Amino acid sequence: MDLNNHPCFNEGVCGTYGRIHLPVAPLCNIQCNFCNRKYDCVNESRPGVTSGVLSPYQAIGYLESILSERSNISVVGIAGPGDPFANPDETLKTLDLVRKGFPDVILCVATNGLNLLPYADRIIDLRVSHISITVNAVDPDIGADIYAWIRNGKRAMPAREGAGMLLENQLKAISYLKARGMIVKINSVVIPGINDFHVPDVAKRMGEMGVDLFNCMPYCPSPGSRFAHLGEPSPFTVGRIREQAARHVKQMRHCTHCRADAVGLLNEAPDQGVMERLRSYASSSKVKPLGGAPERPYVAVASLEGALINQHLGEASRLLIYGIKDGGVSLLDIRETPEPGSGDERWEELSRIIKDCRAVLVGGAGAKPKNILSKNGLEIHEMEGIIEDAVCAVLAGDALNGFVKRRMTGCNGECSGNGMGCG
Repeated sequence: MDLNNHPCFNEGVCGTYGRIHLPVAPLCNIQCNFCNRKYDCVNESRPGVTSGVLSPYQAIGYLESILSERSNISVVGIAGPGDPFANPDETLKTLDLVRKGFPDVILCVATNGLNLLPYADRIIDLRVSHISITVNAVDPDIGADIYAWIRNGKRAMPAREGAGMLLENQLKAISYLKARGMIVKINSVVIPGINDFHVPDVAKRMGEMGVDLFNCMPYCPSPGSRFAHLGEPSPFTVGRIREQAARHVKQMRHCTHCRADAVGLLNEAPDQGVMERLRSYASSSKVKPLGGAPERPYVAVASLEGALINQHLGEASRLLIYGIKDGGVSLLDIRETPEPGSGDERWEELSRIIKDCRAVLVGGAGAKPKNILSKNGLEIHEMEGIIEDAVCAVLAGDALNGFVKRRMTGCNGECSGNGMGCG
């Protein structure tokens, strides 16, 4: 992996190598006064904007389609449209799938840093080599003017209190990542009259912490935001701030305010065709299964109506057989199950009927069929949820915790008929 081929960190290759951002993180834990995330606008080129949001599985199919056409994409990043670590499950799963499917690409993440530290070891394990953290203030009083609120878990904190916690978390994460050898870039949005005078102080603090690159990002007015009335800082002002900041840390001077779904070279305008492709993947069940062509490529599902996993195996007169077709999860076959009444032979026969399936997804199953099917190489998963989502997870080798069927437990008391489902 050639780390010099990252166009953001190496200005010399920004006209040769490109990047792709996978928009899998729609949630955000901070409301910035300069931000109003607007979707699906080809004329908007700024962070927080995307033509669609992808699941991790959709992102892999979309990525594969882009890389098959563009050999100069060297970097795969996640930059929102919210914050990657307000959506840690989606972010980490996407990074994991990309690393497994495309082991030589450069992985990077852009975050506000509020919830970064708990996942620092995981992103290091995934060989994420570069991370960008937006630090707009190292004084909580100034930060209080930049943020409307900051959410700690489920609690939205007032601006001043939240700004202090944000800064503390950012500094801890930066210190930890630099100690582990991570390349760290700091983005600092230059907001006229709010923090423009303070950005050199941010650069000084970041330089003392050993960050690798500092990006003075000129504020870009966002209609509908609290700062919509502010104008952009002049090139002269930004140039002066960069020179002051350069005394402390190396400067990035070629930033192009990348969208959360950016594709291509830094100076390329958004491509309408690529945006339409992104929307197509966002509305599909496309998935790239891992591990090549498996011996058992299909998944059997017990369903009452064909949309949800909600039928007990013993009551199923037929099983729906799902697999990959044209890059997406599809219903490929419907197979009748053996008639009840033959004891163990019923489940032995079912094992033969679905011998090309790796798993059976059911609303419930008895101990006898689970034992016999398992001995014949089939995974039995008692679960609930949308069929396509669960099949995607099985075929991609993902954990199925989110689909596991929740069981009611008795309270061992006399039922009061309160409708709590405790019986």
